[in-house]
Amino acid sequence: MPPIIVAAAIIWHKDRVLLSRRKPESYLGGLWEFPGGKKEFGETLEDCLRREVKEELGVEISEPVWFHFLHYQYPEKMVELYFYTCSIILGIPQALESAEITWVHKHELISYEFPPADIPVINKIMQV
Repeated sequence: MPPIIVAAAIIWHKDRVLLSRRKPESYLGGLWEFPGGKKEFGETLEDCLRREVKEELGVEISEPVWFHFLHYQYPEKMVELYFYTCSIILGIPQALESAEITWVHKHELISYEFPPADIPVINKIMQV
C-alpha cells in the first residue's frame, strides 16, 4: 500500500506556534497537531498546505518554507509528512475542522500530547 502524503504547517506568530486538536471521534482523536492534511492527486505540497489551512482554519498563509520531512509507520498505514513553516497573511484562525486551536511558545510543546509521528519535528522545533 502506498504511503499517505501529508503536508503540515508550522504557523508562527511572533514567538508562538499554532496547534490544532483533533476531534475526539477522529483518528488519533484528542491529540494535538500542526494544521494540514492529505495531498490530493496533481497538487503540489505547497498548494496542499494552502488548501488544508484554508479549510481547517479559514486563513491564508505566507509562502511555505520547507522545515522537516519524515516517514512514519502506523500499525495500519505508512505516512510521509512534509512540514513547512509559514505565517498567517489574511484572516483570523478558527477551529473549523478541529476541536480547538491554541497558540503556544515552543518550550510549551512538550506539555501537549501529539501523534507519535510528530515527535521528531517537535524536538527539531525546540532546538531552533
